[in-house]
Amino acid sequence: MSVAAPPPSAFADTVLTRLIEVYGAEADPERAARMRAYMKDVAPFLGLPSPRRRELSKAVVAGTPRPDETDLTAVALRCWELPEREYAYFAVDLLRRHLRRLTSSFLPVARQLVVTVPWWDTVDLLAAHVVGGLVAADPALTADMDAWIEDGDLWVARTALLHQLRHKESTDTERLFAYCLRQAGHPDFFIRKAIGWSLREYAKTDPDAVRSFVAAHRDVLAPLSVREALKATG
Repeated sequence: MSVAAPPPSAFADTVLTRLIEVYGAEADPERAARMRAYMKDVAPFLGLPSPRRRELSKAVVAGTPRPDETDLTAVALRCWELPEREYAYFAVDLLRRHLRRLTSSFLPVARQLVVTVPWWDTVDLLAAHVVGGLVAADPALTADMDAWIEDGDLWVARTALLHQLRHKESTDTERLFAYCLRQAGHPDFFIRKAIGWSLREYAKTDPDAVRSFVAAHRDVLAPLSVREALKATG
């Protein structure tokens, strides 16, 4: 996959300058060390607790114009270039807030974010709130999800499994179940957990369908996937 460079954006210039200054001023090295350890050393942290980070984010974007897709792409890619994890969190929050400004053309950028310094903290939010939103807005992107579930990168496959988490009654049940079966034998915890999580979430909408699916395929689903799937079925 070719790596996209951040496009020029005056909005991104302003936001990144503010962001680095505002976030950096409240860095807490002791908390940062704890956060990094909790996240298995995937990246350094500034040590900002989530509630305070969101307050600071409001100050960062205060008075700025509404961003377009180019602006959002530039901010996301530039945030991902910064080492501390909170910058990626800021980018995801901004993408979620302005999801309707994104088109199908953003999907390759989302994939780049998924595979760059990947861990569940960023991947899961991108899957459920960004990729899932793009697919809901443009059903033609289901073809991309069909390719992603086959991908050798476990985080791309996990994104495909989780992209319908918020779709509720609009869930493509046939595709959800097919994806779960496609990756049922995967040896990695994060895939098996994602299978169970996607089924558990859909069970809040149709518990009978999930119970029937698990009963029919218990022999191929991992025990972890089964336990997670049935938590919401009563």
